[in-house]
Formats: sequence, structure tokens, C-alpha cells
Amino acid sequence: MSINRSTIASAFFFLALIEVAIIASPATSGADHNLIGLDEASRGVVKIGAIYSLEGPQSPLDRPSARGAMLAAREINAQGGMDGRRIELVLCDAKSDPARVRECAESLLRENVSAIMGLSDTDMVLAAAPLAEEAGIPFVTSGATSPRLAEVYKVLFLACFGDNVQAEAGALYAYDEMGLKTCSLLVDGDMEYARLLAHYFKEQYQDLGGEIVLEAFINGSDPLNISRAIIDADADMIYLAAGPDEAEDLIESMRREGIDRPVFGGDSFDSPQLRREGMGNIVFSTHALLDENSSVTGEFARAYRAEYGIAPENAFSALGYDTVKLLSGAINRSGSTDPAAILLALENTSGFKGVTGEISYLEHGRIPHKDVTMILLYDQEITASEILAPSKPAVSTGSVIKEAGR
Repeated sequence: MSINRSTIASAFFFLALIEVAIIASPATSGADHNLIGLDEASRGVVKIGAIYSLEGPQSPLDRPSARGAMLAAREINAQGGMDGRRIELVLCDAKSDPARVRECAESLLRENVSAIMGLSDTDMVLAAAPLAEEAGIPFVTSGATSPRLAEVYKVLFLACFGDNVQAEAGALYAYDEMGLKTCSLLVDGDMEYARLLAHYFKEQYQDLGGEIVLEAFINGSDPLNISRAIIDADADMIYLAAGPDEAEDLIESMRREGIDRPVFGGDSFDSPQLRREGMGNIVFSTHALLDENSSVTGEFARAYRAEYGIAPENAFSALGYDTVKLLSGAINRSGSTDPAAILLALENTSGFKGVTGEISYLEHGRIPHKDVTMILLYDQEITASEILAPSKPAVSTGSVIKEAGR
């Protein structure tokens, strides 16, 4: 199923005007950075900056997350805010461009936000994190999963699990649950997320006894040649570490060549692009299965449908929602809009119960110790799901991470 990006984006922006201030990117707005719908003289307002890519290849993950964030802000404001203070979610569209991400961060800092949140990709976060670090502004990424981020940047927190945890879950599910003992490992070498995920998966899978019979970067490679190499390798499964666009194109090519082996991936696979006819067997790790009939996720899923007229597109919608609720709780506990006080309150977070699981930083550092949901798809239909508990907190195993542009 394809996404009509212009139609959805337009509807999204009209909805945003109700409760959310929108700040234009300096690259497109010149000197005019005035906010829409924000009274600068108002009292009792807490500004939270939100950076999301509403356009481009990151939009299938970021747009639902931004919608979830807006829903949370509206709910909090409808319930009286935080001790009477209203959340002003200042949204900046990064357009899936690291340079624009940096511009968004610069604009938000000029607006004196108390915290920054958002983004679903490590490379995008790397463009904003140094600025937040220098300014001492808390930054909670709703969906970027590199466990190295919280080590490099002391103001940065993950609302999601780390890549090593989801890679462990994927390896365990493939090897132990499905009995898949050999693997072709394909990696988008241009993405930090993909490189880290592939590294962690290979490590976990081989520790279990699995064999990597083919390992290849997909960048600049002819999909037909990749498909032929996969056929020659004849592995039980394929693990594809890539973003939604690259995964969609390569899986389509593989299926055309008659490759019907299950294709595994990380949370980037939790995208409408991969839930359609012709995709075949896909297995991926993600943050939650959002079901309107679920006792755990149903309330959020129903509220999302009531707000936007559609079911949540993926788990990233709930990550955005949880991140705003997490930040509002920290602001409440701090009793202040001062970033340093909010930072301390975040560090002492324990037992926050979100839609995507419990978040505690006090015990585990700035990465939560959360369960992983494994989802099995056949074309657009979910055929099975299982929740796996990680064996250890999401700490780094020494992979190198670089700032964007270096």
C-alpha cells in the first residue's frame, strides 16, 4: 500500500494547528521564525521541542510518532496540564535531512524550549544531539535505538529499547523459535542504525550457533545480483538491516526472483510500506503490537483512531505518545521548566508505565530495559506475535558511532 504523502501531510498540519505550535525550518522560511498559534506573552506554558520528519524516507516512522506526541499533549492539556501549566509542543519538520535536523534544533533552542524530543533514526539524532548537549537541554529520542547515543551524549535519553536488545530478540526468535540455523545478512552501510543492528544481530546469532553464510552491503549493488547471491547461499533466512524504503525495494526484487525465505528486520520494518501484497514472509522486532482490543495498548489505539480517524500505523505512534507523557511526568516532578531540573528528574525516572512498556532510568542508565515484540507478517496480514524479554540492559558493546557530517 503506497502512502499519499501530500494529502496526509496537509491533513496533519491542519490538525497540528489546534494544539501544537509549528516552527518552520530556517532553510525554507528565511528570517521569519514566528510560531503559529503561540502567544509569547502567555504564562504557564511549558515548551517542548519536537523534531520529526513529516516528509521523505523517515516519514513512515516519524509522522505516526509526531501524531502520537500531539495526542499526548492534547490529553495532558485537556486534563488541566501540569500543575496548571499547558504543554506547547513546538514541532519542526526535518524532512528526513540531517542538515535540516540541525536547523530544527537551532531554531528550537532559540525558542527556549525546556526539552527536545523526537526522531526515529540514529543518524538524524546525531545531527541534533551535539547542540542539545552544548545547551544542556534534555533530549529524549522517541525512536532512535542506538545504545551508544546515551553514552556519547549525557543529556540524551532513549524512550525505546536499544538495537542490541532487539537484535538479541530477533536472533533468539529465528534460531530457537523458528529453527533457522543459517542466514544471509544484508546491510545498508550508509545508515548507522543498520550497521549497528547488523553488528549486534550477527554477534547474537553466532553466539547461539547460527551460521552467517552470506554477508553483503546493499549500497550501490544491483538487486538482481544480490538476489542471485542469496539463491546461491541457500540460507534458511535473510536478515536485512535497512530503512523502510530500501527494505521495500530489495524485498520486492527478491520475491520477483522467487526467493520465499523469511526476511527478518528490526523496528524500521514496522512501516505501512511492508504491509502489503507481495512482501511474503517478514519477521521483525518492534516496540508493541497496537490492538484496540488489548488490555495493554487498546486505550491508546482507540484514542488514536478517535483523534485521527485511522488505527495507529505502527508502534512509533505509541513511542511519540509515551515520550510526551514521560517528559510531562519529569517536568511535574521537577516543579520547574528549567532544563537542568528536568534533566535530573528524568535521570531519576523509575517505573513509568507507557504504552510501549515500562521505563526506568534510575536503575539502568538512560536506556530503558524494555520487552521486544516480534511480529510475523505474510503480505499485509499479521500471522503471529510474541513478546520477548531481554536478558540484559541495553548497553553498548563498543561499536563506533560518529556525529553526522564527520
